[in-house]
Amino acid sequence: MSIEFLLTSLIVVASPGTGVLYTLSAGLSRGARASIIAAVGCTLGIIPHMAAAITGLAALLHTSALAFETLKYLGVAYLLYMAWNTLKESGSLNLGQDVAPRTTGKVITSGILINILNPKLSIFFFAFLPQFVSTTEPHALSKMLELSSVFMLLTFIVFVGYGIFAASIRSHVVSRPMVLTWMRRTFAGAFVALGAKLALTER
Repeated sequence: MSIEFLLTSLIVVASPGTGVLYTLSAGLSRGARASIIAAVGCTLGIIPHMAAAITGLAALLHTSALAFETLKYLGVAYLLYMAWNTLKESGSLNLGQDVAPRTTGKVITSGILINILNPKLSIFFFAFLPQFVSTTEPHALSKMLELSSVFMLLTFIVFVGYGIFAASIRSHVVSRPMVLTWMRRTFAGAFVALGAKLALTER
């Protein structure tokens, strides 16, 4: 496995996006455990795109305007939904045991949906993975699966790092209602901005 692949993957994974935003939000609002669960969900959400790239479905998204546009606007709708949910939360965060956390299933499902509903991920992997697999590679499928697994592992590690960092500063902001209000507005605005960016994305 090349250093170029690892460095490129690390840059892609560490770049702020919907997955990073979701993991940070989970860490700040509900602590380290929630951020790790969110990272698991975001990582699992990569699987369909990698499968699409490997099997060739990404080629369909790249050539079919209808398929691409449908998935794109589903993604936009979900990002706006995330923004609305973020704004609906109110009050200061409580570190006590009386706080009812979101279930593990809901946190993971949200993370999965955030990454699944992004057609550019399929296009990215379709263009990205083949660059690191030689045309003379006798086991190209196995090689792509290996590279995909490494990418997913890097995603999980980096996202957990983001989440734990967010959780570590949680105690400094949870008791400040105004800070929390602006944080929620910032996260909601970021989700809306990412949705707008996705809506304007062309194939």
